[in-house]
Amino acid sequence: MTSLVVSMMAFVAGVKDRLSSEKGATAVEYGLMVALIAVAIIAGVSLLGTNLQTLFNDVAGKIPAVP
Repeated sequence: MTSLVVSMMAFVAGVKDRLSSEKGATAVEYGLMVALIAVAIIAGVSLLGTNLQTLFNDVAGKIPAVP
């Protein structure tokens, strides 16, 4: 009977240790940071993409053609 109680206490202590671990929270935080960076990059490219294309086309039009 006492070995069963000791085993149950060890099991409960192991579960408590796993639940109090912060490794999962850290991974979630890094995942959220990567997602926010990706959203910022996509938004920046979509906002500046057409402006940059227009700028490059203007510059290319001002360069004289080589015969």
